[in-house]
Amino acid sequence: MRGNNVLGLIFSNVHEEKVRELTDTRTMGSVPFGGRYRLIDFPLSNMVNSGINKVGVITKKNYQSLMDHLGSGKAWDLSRKREGLYILPPFGSESNINNSRIESLASIGLFLKNSKEDLVLITDSDIVCNIDYADVISFHVKNDADITLVYRSGKVAYGVSNPSVYTLDPDGRVRDMLIAPMSDGECSYGIGMMLIKRALLIKLVTDCVSRNLYNFKRDLLQRNIKSYRVFGYEFSGFTKAICSMGAYFEANMALMLPSVRSQLFRQDRPVYTKVRDDMPARYGLGAQACNSLVADGCVIEGEVRGSVLFRGVHVGKGSVVEDCVIMQDSEIRQNCRLSYVVTDKNVVIKDDRSLVGFQSYPVFISKGSTV
Repeated sequence: MRGNNVLGLIFSNVHEEKVRELTDTRTMGSVPFGGRYRLIDFPLSNMVNSGINKVGVITKKNYQSLMDHLGSGKAWDLSRKREGLYILPPFGSESNINNSRIESLASIGLFLKNSKEDLVLITDSDIVCNIDYADVISFHVKNDADITLVYRSGKVAYGVSNPSVYTLDPDGRVRDMLIAPMSDGECSYGIGMMLIKRALLIKLVTDCVSRNLYNFKRDLLQRNIKSYRVFGYEFSGFTKAICSMGAYFEANMALMLPSVRSQLFRQDRPVYTKVRDDMPARYGLGAQACNSLVADGCVIEGEVRGSVLFRGVHVGKGSVVEDCVIMQDSEIRQNCRLSYVVTDKNVVIKDDRSLVGFQSYPVFISKGSTV
């Protein structure tokens, strides 16, 4: 797609404290999802499909697996002589501010100043959706907005960290912004995406740092709502925030629904990821699989029902895997029974084991464990 005048920024370390089990050894952006993807594949693919050909990925710690996954950006057509993909590791003085977005933006101030794009699209990496940012950009330009915030209408999902709730005029202008209000009803809440003028972003970040203000929502957005033209763009497609282990499990299970898959994996806006060539999934004599996502390289000799199996998973004879998420290169040996279980990569389940969790509280097995 033809490039546009927008710089993309992705925060890869957001809200990691909510899914500590999955982010102990990796960033939020590199958490595996859906059999063959990582969470960062969704915002990165959305940007590329919308014509954004310069994307910076802001990191903080544990980003080795993220760098291995992204590489030069070739899978997203971002391996270029000019522009393309930029990994932006932490740079600057150490501080006691934990995971401050303002501090991260200040540390890449030179990158922002040297960029020539007029607009900056900022997004989190823990939101699973397929959105056309070209529509957001058109909405922003049409309204001559300084800032455009992407939101959804409905009830805020349980577990979302400090949700932003907006009050909007009929023309879409944001008049007020509440952070983590005590409300269980319908509202217009943010989904971690915003479009802002680059010069204004640099100005606001510099102002916040000079005043020792490091809360992105309160100090950069809420404090300036009435000073600038801030508009809200409503997105109504499928969206899932990975804000807990239960939410991660539910998001994977939602992929069993054809309506969800048709919204997430569109032919006109595909989701790109790192290619790993492997043999097709192989099914042994007597093997059964139904309503499941089975990636390439899997060997199924038992039964798989309603589960997501990543690449290279082996299910032994007599084993039953039901309503589970089994990550890459895990081995489930013979005569096991797993229900509502999430395993990280390279897990071994020994013979005759039985593990049963609950839909809202699945059993989690950490990376490389033998059970």
